[in-house]
Amino acid sequence: MKKQILGAMCVAAMMSSCHIYKAYDRPESIDASGIYRDPASATDTLVSDTANMGNLPWKEVFRDAKLQALIEEGLANNVDMQAAILRVEEAKVMLTAARLSYLPSINLAPQGTLSSFDKSKPTQTYQLPVAASWEIDLFGKLLNAKRGQQAAYLQSKYSRQAVRSQIICGIANTYYSLLMLDRQVEITTETAAIYKENVRVMEAMKIAGMTTEAGVAQMRAASHQVEASLLDLKRQVRETENSLAVLLAKAPQTIDRSTLDEQVMPEELTAGVPMQLLENRPDVKIAEMTLASAYYTTNQARSAFYPGLNITGTAGWTNSAGVAVLNPGKLILNAVASLTQPIFNNGKLVANLKVSKAEEKIAQMNYQQTILEAGKEVSDALFLYDTQNKKLIEDRGQVDQLDKAVTYTKSLFQSGDATYLEILTAQQNLLSAQLSEVSDNFQRIQAVINLYSALGGGRE
Repeated sequence: MKKQILGAMCVAAMMSSCHIYKAYDRPESIDASGIYRDPASATDTLVSDTANMGNLPWKEVFRDAKLQALIEEGLANNVDMQAAILRVEEAKVMLTAARLSYLPSINLAPQGTLSSFDKSKPTQTYQLPVAASWEIDLFGKLLNAKRGQQAAYLQSKYSRQAVRSQIICGIANTYYSLLMLDRQVEITTETAAIYKENVRVMEAMKIAGMTTEAGVAQMRAASHQVEASLLDLKRQVRETENSLAVLLAKAPQTIDRSTLDEQVMPEELTAGVPMQLLENRPDVKIAEMTLASAYYTTNQARSAFYPGLNITGTAGWTNSAGVAVLNPGKLILNAVASLTQPIFNNGKLVANLKVSKAEEKIAQMNYQQTILEAGKEVSDALFLYDTQNKKLIEDRGQVDQLDKAVTYTKSLFQSGDATYLEILTAQQNLLSAQLSEVSDNFQRIQAVINLYSALGGGRE
């Protein structure tokens, strides 16, 4: 009867612990539908196909040969990238250790003693035992520890991928910022030369009695303003070069680069279906592996309620057998099996399980939130690209008209129908429009970079 009761208890324990052995599955409550907004649709419904820009190799997105060389240098030398690679190796070692926990541990523990009674000749005794200990994984404690470590290993790999994507997009973004500043320096330098000529002309006109000292002073002030903005732009160029050098793990230095006008970016941006975001973005995968790790931690907390079976044994040689001293040595063997069933642990096991379940729930909520934030980034990048395309059309139209305005105003001035102040105003408006066009062109390129990053681009 006792055997039947014990057997029934074991079966009940096995049935109640079935969940312990179940591997992690993505929760059905995780929802990725409708996380993209269409930049043009009034209903916010994005018509997506299976094409995904994030699946493109980075060299197909960033086609500038000089930029490609910088990205390759950054991936090889960047400190964050090297640290991420080492963390993957650390996690791999820990996973190997978790897998080896299924095997018995074996230790050699030699011992020797000298004993003497009432000044008699010392007696020498020795033992040369090999001790082995083996934990039998009846209720998934080691299994869940191994699976949790595997999730941690995958998490480190996705972290490395996140760093890789950040480096690629960070170098590209800084490089294009540098090209934008170069173009703005070029435009401002040309404008500064025009303003200097304007000052010379105004001074000559004052001598000829055609204008006043106030007009000359106003032109000089405008020229000083342009020169000051030129100095500020050159400072920004130097600082951007320094930032890019640091990304490449180099001392601040001049960066070899091309021009903004030479850049060719993908014209059609595709976001793919929302579920692809779960597989491509490293931060989403990191959040999921955090959830998986929390799931296995909860399973470990459950397994702590069930018995633990340990088998230990020793084998070796000794010349000691109780009170007798034997010589030569004899073989010793010893084996023990112990079953430990928690009964009362001051509520620690229950508390640990409750905490683990709460942490698992938090991880699940963070996972869903990460998906929503990823969808926001994709939506923002799509809308930014669409907006900048439209703004560039307006910018180019504005620059074209203001360029004509400068020409017309000069003609009117020569005929006496306009003042030199009107020429100055037209030139200032043209400079502002030209700088805005360059900035908006950079924003359009930045939208491409943002979308590529938001879709998990730059994978190995």
